[in-house]
Amino acid sequence: MSTLNPAYADVLELLAIAPDGDEAAAAAVRAREAQLTKPAGSLGALEGLVEFLARWQGRPTPRLENPMVTIFAGNPGVTDPGVSAFPREVPAQMVANFTNGGAAISQICALHEINLRVFELALDLPTGDITLEPALDDKMCAATIAYGMEAIAGKPDLICIGEMGIGNTTVAAAIFAALYGGAGADWVGRGTGVDDAGLARKADAVDRALARHAGALGHPLAILARLGGREIAAMLGALIAARHQKVPVIVDGFVATAAAAIAHAVNPASIDHCLFGHVSAEGGHPRALAAMGRTGLLDLGMRLGEGSGAALAAVLVKTALHLHTNMATFESARISGKEG
Repeated sequence: MSTLNPAYADVLELLAIAPDGDEAAAAAVRAREAQLTKPAGSLGALEGLVEFLARWQGRPTPRLENPMVTIFAGNPGVTDPGVSAFPREVPAQMVANFTNGGAAISQICALHEINLRVFELALDLPTGDITLEPALDDKMCAATIAYGMEAIAGKPDLICIGEMGIGNTTVAAAIFAALYGGAGADWVGRGTGVDDAGLARKADAVDRALARHAGALGHPLAILARLGGREIAAMLGALIAARHQKVPVIVDGFVATAAAAIAHAVNPASIDHCLFGHVSAEGGHPRALAAMGRTGLLDLGMRLGEGSGAALAAVLVKTALHLHTNMATFESARISGKEG
């Protein structure tokens, strides 16, 4: 890998020394699961979700008293080449919609008692157009990662990371192409609903960005600065801080996965505390997950962003924990266990 700006020294250290999970806590969950009034393994993946919570919270009796969705709203400069069906004013307008309860994520969180926090990332100052210049300089990128670490200040016991940013599916596609190879056409999708001409413009923008920054993409954090955006950098920060504070993470879709992919490229073990909430309808998302050896928990054909798929996955996690905590054991219900 190429020489990296010293501004990233702390970020690299935190990614390198990511703490291990608590296997004893996970074993305690398995022991209780074996006593619940059901055939062993009959709740399938739901049982694994409780183990996941226990392992990364470090608690043999995991809890969800403060689950949280965090939305990082940014303003990518790549909207200038016309890669989105919506104008760059939308992120600021959607932030107000989140706060006023009018967005899908607002309603999901209200219904299921999940806290919602929105982080505005200099919406009046778009990042650089990646087809012409770096999205961020290294110092600003490192500072934005550090800012994203503040997401866990509210002490969540589960955090879902999502984003809002017009044009950021193009940015994410460029990151995946830089990390995993291929051309723009291999990674772009319709995002906010662009037509065929818009899809071609997105692919062209990715190709031009890769060509413009060729030779400067030798390290994952350099890729993030040159091709990424504030929302992706901040999500990376949230992911890193969560690992060190024993907070399990659910990553949302295509764009949020780009933040996890940067971490994975630096240290594959650094995202072991992450679940991927769903498989996006963006065609590049399954490819990106496969490149990291991961799968999405849900597959609903969604491509909304704003943490919506991660929040729905959190509903499953809450359900799994409720069952684990409140189901009777064979002994307490006076039911005969499995013979033999």
